[in-house]
Amino acid sequence: MNIRREIELFLRRTGMRPARFGRLAARDPKLVFDVRAGREMRVPLVRRVRDFIATQDAEKEARP
Repeated sequence: MNIRREIELFLRRTGMRPARFGRLAARDPKLVFDVRAGREMRVPLVRRVRDFIATQDAEKEARP
C-alpha cells in the first residue's frame, strides 16, 4: 500500500492531527503536509512511519 494512503487512513481512524502525527512519527510536524504536496520519502523514513503506525495500532489493541 502507498505510504501516503496508510498515513491518511491512520489519521482518519485515530483522529490524530497531521502535525502531531509528523512530530511523533518522524520529528517533523510538516511531514503530512509535505507528503500531501508530493514529497517523496526515502526508505528509512517510510520504515519509521510504518513502525510508528504499527506500534500505535498494537498499543490500541492492548488497551482494555
